[in-house]
Amino acid sequence: MPAQKDKWFSPLVFLLFCACSIPRGGSASLQQELSPQHYFSGLEAGKTSLAFFTPGVSPGGQPFLEQIESSAEALQDYGISVVKVNCPKEDVSRYCGKENALRKAFLFRGTRLIREFPTDALFDVNSIVANVLFALLFNEVKYVETLADLENIENVLKGKSNMVFAYVPATGTAEHRAVMEAAFVYGTMHQFVLTTEAALLKATSHDDPDVSSAWLSFFHCQQATAPAQPCRRTALAQPLTLLNIHRHLKLMGAPLVTEVAEDPEKISTVHLQLGLPLVFILSHQETYEADRRTAEFVAWQLLGKAGVALLSRDLVDLNVLHRSNIALKTPEEGMPIQYLVLEDTDEVITLVEDRNKVKQIQEDEQEEEEEDEDEKENNNQDIQDDQVVEAVARDKKRELPLEQIRVLTEENFHSSLSEAAQTVVLFYASWEAVSLAVLRSYCEVPAHLKGTSGVLLSRVNCWDWPGLCSQENVTQFPSMRIYKEGQQSVTYDGMWAAEELSSFILLSQVSCPLKLATMDEAEGYLRGEFPSELSSQHHPSLLGVFSTATSEAREAFEEAGNILSGHVRMGMYFEDDALALSQKYSVSPPALLLARSGGRSVEGITLSKHSVQDMVQRIRYELLDIFPEITVPNLPQYLQLGKPFLILFSAGDISQVESKEMLKLAKRRSQQAFVACWLNLEKTPVGHGILRMYFSTTPSLPVLLWVNLHAGGQVFKFPSEQSITEVNILLWLEKLQAGLEIPSSTLSEEDWKPPLPAYDFLQMMEPPGAELSPRPGDTAAQRPPQSPAGDTARGDPASREEPARESTAQDVGSLGRDLRGTAPRLAARDKQGKRHSEL
Repeated sequence: MPAQKDKWFSPLVFLLFCACSIPRGGSASLQQELSPQHYFSGLEAGKTSLAFFTPGVSPGGQPFLEQIESSAEALQDYGISVVKVNCPKEDVSRYCGKENALRKAFLFRGTRLIREFPTDALFDVNSIVANVLFALLFNEVKYVETLADLENIENVLKGKSNMVFAYVPATGTAEHRAVMEAAFVYGTMHQFVLTTEAALLKATSHDDPDVSSAWLSFFHCQQATAPAQPCRRTALAQPLTLLNIHRHLKLMGAPLVTEVAEDPEKISTVHLQLGLPLVFILSHQETYEADRRTAEFVAWQLLGKAGVALLSRDLVDLNVLHRSNIALKTPEEGMPIQYLVLEDTDEVITLVEDRNKVKQIQEDEQEEEEEDEDEKENNNQDIQDDQVVEAVARDKKRELPLEQIRVLTEENFHSSLSEAAQTVVLFYASWEAVSLAVLRSYCEVPAHLKGTSGVLLSRVNCWDWPGLCSQENVTQFPSMRIYKEGQQSVTYDGMWAAEELSSFILLSQVSCPLKLATMDEAEGYLRGEFPSELSSQHHPSLLGVFSTATSEAREAFEEAGNILSGHVRMGMYFEDDALALSQKYSVSPPALLLARSGGRSVEGITLSKHSVQDMVQRIRYELLDIFPEITVPNLPQYLQLGKPFLILFSAGDISQVESKEMLKLAKRRSQQAFVACWLNLEKTPVGHGILRMYFSTTPSLPVLLWVNLHAGGQVFKFPSEQSITEVNILLWLEKLQAGLEIPSSTLSEEDWKPPLPAYDFLQMMEPPGAELSPRPGDTAAQRPPQSPAGDTARGDPASREEPARESTAQDVGSLGRDLRGTAPRLAARDKQGKRHSEL
């Protein structure tokens, strides 16, 4: 069937269904009975009729009679007969004898009266059909007035059925009729809910809705399996008509993502039949899971606007550019499918909403291809074929201040390590996106270390010197190490910002632990009197105190210092008067003395376990803040504790009263079963997204939450009407423990994993002297040269060419060539670019 015919096929089936599937009681014209007795005697059980009682000729009722005659055919489609009953003058019955009864219409099912309508409420065909169906479907279509009523219905439907929620400014309108006619057909499939309350519409919408216009939204409650999980909502973007409602419900019932394994030209879905485009996301087997998540994300954004299909390129042989990752099929007959290269999901959405964007994208791609061809002619450089080439091409012309960072090679690596007391080496790959990002941060480190002596900053490009990186056992990059003569190198494992890198380098200059010789030195250390290298580092000071009888604990402490070198500030005192020093702080050796806030407070901590692992774990735990402000860099430290979070979200700095009460709670030894903390949304904006994940909208701040990420993922909200005090919080926590509180939401059990597994870059490189196996169709000139570490790779790295390299799925694990997955990002452009030669 041609696409234009398909466009109208499904609506016509729907209208034919409405017109033909309902049994008719007789003629579609107005039925007139001679008397009330004749009318009531002819009523049949189960049959519905709308009756209007009039005494002969009534001039005032003539406009109503004209409208009710016009509505007879529409009501007949729903099995409802319309009857005019002539009342004799002598009839004094309920329906004929009272004057007010003569100004009403009565709806009967059999002989039972269902509803009576004032005739002035039935002012036209729309109002008659709408009000009659509303009365018949009273138990099926729920009418709500408040947000609480709507939420109650939503909670009941979760995991069971979907909901159609409609707002009409007034009953009896054309929009009201459309909703009721749709409910008559789809009421057994979805729960219909109706309101005329403008305040309720505003409460359910994030935008400022136009309350003068009707509005309809589909609530996907069937997919909300958890009680606290909100139902997704998809609003009807078109005017509220019966045909548009039917079209919307058909789209909501279609599969979210259609998986296809055939030529897209042969694919036809309900979206194309209803006149909407179909977006294909081109996938590979190695990136299927990530591409599937991306497709689902795009489908939710385009729900009601376009269909989304996942097309496996491994199963379909497409004669298009291999770097194409999106295809667009429009419902117009004879229009070819457009294959495009897009960067992110925003571009996909723009593509659907603005059809002119297709032509613009194709023109841009044509210009890029022409530029690439020109560059190929003008440059005698090899082409690097890799998934991260887009990031390389983006930054290859950007100049970085690398003058103060020495380039190390196989020739000068070992000799350079002895030139300074401390040599910092960044191992990276010149084509790898994360390496380039870290290299930008690394370039800022010299400014942070200005005035610091004895530090040599250097770098090794592992793509140029894979043999050197293999010799140093660098199996992942970027990787930063600090070398000191006569000592084992220390590998950095923290955040990659310039501040964190600089702090690590400075702390690594001083021995860890720093051995103190006298009582005065030890107490000065606790007061904040440090070596000059540590004067600018604002870290808590940890002092280990040991007696001669605690050699096992002292040795474990020293080994823990080696492990934690660069990350913590540690001192050690084990002289004869160590006992006196420890007793001053009410502990006995072996013990830790922890000084916070520049030595204004010192806490004594007894050490009961003496193994290195226990010592490292205890030191890391004690260095954590008592009532920390959660940030992106420190969040992993607190997550590793595996404890629930009692977290206070604030729009700025918390008040002194709240801070004091939370700090009192955090200092309770009995409260160490959880992490008491707070998050400033001004400093850490990601908190807005966290709150939306918990509540779908950001609640009023401050808000105190109990979040158990490690057991069940339940989120509990502290009552907003209560003040945040230690007593109130303790009472609330007791209720939580007793199971008396209902969670506000429950987080998904899906593991937080990287979208793609890590890979060993050395496996991508050939050993010296080996050649890559040719691929089918490769010529001798196309084959890459020998290993980058071979003779041809020697010399000045800034002047030689990068060897060409092709990466297969087998080479790089599950790296995809088109989609890296991880919604909302699509693949970066998989275009070929020139070598990123030493940036």
